[in-house]
Amino acid sequence: MGKLAGKVALITGAGSGIGRAAALLFAKEGASIVVSDIVPQGGHQTVDLIKEAGGPAVFVEADVSRWPDVQKMVEVTLSTYGQLDILFNNAGIMGKYIMTADTPEQVWDKIIATNLKSVFLGSKCAIPIMLRQGGGVIVNTASTAGMIGLPGLPAYCASKAAVIQLTKTMALEYADKNIRINCICPGGIMTPMSAGFDADNPPPFRQSQAMRRFGQPEEVAKVALYLASDDSSFVTGTAAVVDGGWTSGIPKARPKKQE
Repeated sequence: MGKLAGKVALITGAGSGIGRAAALLFAKEGASIVVSDIVPQGGHQTVDLIKEAGGPAVFVEADVSRWPDVQKMVEVTLSTYGQLDILFNNAGIMGKYIMTADTPEQVWDKIIATNLKSVFLGSKCAIPIMLRQGGGVIVNTASTAGMIGLPGLPAYCASKAAVIQLTKTMALEYADKNIRINCICPGGIMTPMSAGFDADNPPPFRQSQAMRRFGQPEEVAKVALYLASDDSSFVTGTAAVVDGGWTSGIPKARPKKQE
């Protein structure tokens, strides 16, 4: 019996990276999965991987910054499985390095809409269903960029900081209604988004100086599973940092090996 047996999970941005890793892991733990992504190819690939492993899954193409698309993906979830137990608001974009004064308004608006408005819309649509069902779980993908500043990423940092505060606010609003709401703050994780940076546009998230490596999507997915399952039954309103110690400070210099 898996940790999510009998549960239905809707995961946004599940066509790649952390979202795909979570979809595969949740399915392995017994959940029925609704894969949502704005890129159909990646979404269908995730569904195929889940089905090949013997799990149930469907794909919904959606722009999570648009209310009609959010309504559609929730409606498909209900029409397919009849319930919605877990919402993982994971979809997000980063954008290129642009200093604040040089950031075009349309770039700011797109990042805020994709990273922050989507969490609001997804939660706004899912919470009434969870209230009728007698409970549920929402997990949001924030970032360590919402905890510390990263020059050149003003919209991204602002959006992720807001996700953390929105998570805490919603958690307090619905804690007595059996709805737990938490967020995850990944650090340097090797995903298609982070791999898309080049020499002229270097990745903002360095590898953990403490662990001397980047994280993998599967390592974040395991934390999402913990927050989505009954293992975290007394956890709500938290921001779980998954960064290999990156935000803990500069680690002590390692002693040189003696010759």
